[in-house]
Amino acid sequence: MAQFSRIEVAIKMKETGMVPVFFHKDIEVCKQVILACYKGGARLFEFVNRGDFAHEVFGELIKWSAKECPEMILGVGSVIDAGTTSLYIQLGANFVVSPILNPEMAKVCNRRKVAWSPGCGSLTEISYAEELGAEVVKIFPGQQVGGPDFVKAVKGPFPWSSIMPTGGVKPERENLTNWFNAGVHCVGMGSQLMVKNADGTFNLEAIEAAATNALSIIKEIRK
Repeated sequence: MAQFSRIEVAIKMKETGMVPVFFHKDIEVCKQVILACYKGGARLFEFVNRGDFAHEVFGELIKWSAKECPEMILGVGSVIDAGTTSLYIQLGANFVVSPILNPEMAKVCNRRKVAWSPGCGSLTEISYAEELGAEVVKIFPGQQVGGPDFVKAVKGPFPWSSIMPTGGVKPERENLTNWFNAGVHCVGMGSQLMVKNADGTFNLEAIEAAATNALSIIKEIRK
């Protein structure tokens, strides 16, 4: 069962402004990266549903996170159907993110009051997602659907919409300034945040520093 309500998730997305996005089949690597982001100030984390047995990794992570990172709101991304949505909710997912808009997923999440962020690429999809109960909609791929200019254009007729772009977001001042000045609710950030060493392993100190810096920039922008 989710430990955080969909209202709490939406508020925390707004407060922090950033959701790290990550997947690795090795659970120990996942733990290290989540902890690095947590130390850097992140309070939401999207585990990507990718590859065989990803749900088994998530099931262990959610229990570990509750003890080691008690304020972390752990959710799942890249879910595209109702069955998988149900599976992750059963494992304790606090929010569900999708690259597409599937109304059957909305029904599953709404029954359990779990936050659902579907992927949208047009005003029509955003409006339909909100009709289905989505508090925060995802635009994906963020840069390809129009970037900050798209968000700014949407907020004209839809000033109430809460938008989270993923794809094309970087932990850099200019990039983040463009997105937040356009009116995003928060941003999802994946590979740009997950710094690696020359040998391909993850640089945990650099990831923590990148998270700290990105969150600091977002806070400054919103002053």
